[in-house]
Amino acid sequence: MKAVNLKVKNTQIPVIFESSKVLPVVYLKLIFKVAGSCEDSQNSGLANLAAKILNEGTLSEGTSGFAKELEIRAINMHASAGFETISIELNCLKEYFGFALKKLQELLREPNLTDEILNKLKKLTLGEILSNENNYDYVAKSALNELLYPNTALANQTTGTKESIEKITIDDVKNFLKAHLDLANLFVVFGGDVAMDELNLSHILSNLESGKKRVQERIETSEKMSEKLIIKPSEQAYVYFGTPFRVNIEDRFKARVATFILGEGGFGSRLMEEIRVKRGLAYSAYARSGFAPSHSQIAGYLQTKNENKNEAMSVVRSEFERFVKNGVSAYELTQAKKFLLGSEPLMQETLLNRLNIAQNEFYNGFKLGYFKEELNKISKLKLSELNEFIAEHTEITKLSFAVLYNEI
Repeated sequence: MKAVNLKVKNTQIPVIFESSKVLPVVYLKLIFKVAGSCEDSQNSGLANLAAKILNEGTLSEGTSGFAKELEIRAINMHASAGFETISIELNCLKEYFGFALKKLQELLREPNLTDEILNKLKKLTLGEILSNENNYDYVAKSALNELLYPNTALANQTTGTKESIEKITIDDVKNFLKAHLDLANLFVVFGGDVAMDELNLSHILSNLESGKKRVQERIETSEKMSEKLIIKPSEQAYVYFGTPFRVNIEDRFKARVATFILGEGGFGSRLMEEIRVKRGLAYSAYARSGFAPSHSQIAGYLQTKNENKNEAMSVVRSEFERFVKNGVSAYELTQAKKFLLGSEPLMQETLLNRLNIAQNEFYNGFKLGYFKEELNKISKLKLSELNEFIAEHTEITKLSFAVLYNEI
């Protein structure tokens, strides 16, 4: 695995690359930073629609014609929008890689930006929004984001709302793609049965604007310990909870071990033991840490009987407080190390997994190979160091809850 810079229009494009002869396949991913729904807060759902329109082929060939050209050669090309990025992925057999690059260039040159296609996608999105209103997990999770990140893009639904989607025009989509699919905010992940010189970026990206580097806005997670109760005709209570987790980049490995013990490790984790094993309140309960350039948090979930929701919330609160106050035991640390050091290296067995790990390393500001370095740090982590780290992070006791339930 290595990182190189290739110049396109006097702009340096970082490329993460690994050659592998195991299978005659090629993988390519274009990732545009600060280009997802974080950029459409004034027009909720715009980034999602813009990415979807990239899956509708080109103006010349249309949706079905473009898709047929890819399908008969088993080429998979797909665009998607996250909160921070828009990405375009390409997978194919090595023999069709040249053709796949040609189609990618055509897509970037003339995406199928027509009112007919946009109206089709808007109808599908409106149907998705309507469906989500009856998806209780989605409703509760969205409500939690509104509590944790009020009045920010993170509080918005990535699909948008009925009102925001209806207002989006074809010019909005054109302008969004032109502004955000640019060279200054692009990096590339590339690998497979290929050599680095087989990727002609100048040719592929010739129609993109040079652009200017954008800075990802940092959004702080609320400490207000808010609650939102949503009454629906549900047979169970959906309990979503979250809290700030402000961790220096050099301490992320400690955070991984700590949250594994607290709520990410399945059976044996604190939350699972207290909520399922000891009290039988839920079949499953978890809490996971998440770190991104835009925000960081611990978020968790459990589902319980409607009449047990208050007890379950109380247990979660007490476990977070006990975790910070008392830390973890030597046995818990040993078991966490055994699992993390034993299972996580398996993630590097396939090329795609290795490329995904390298992508995350680069995107989050780590040097390539940090994954292995982090495992080494975990292996040497002392109990006193971990408990000191946990005790310092009292912010994780500032829990907010979004609970969807049915009144008894």
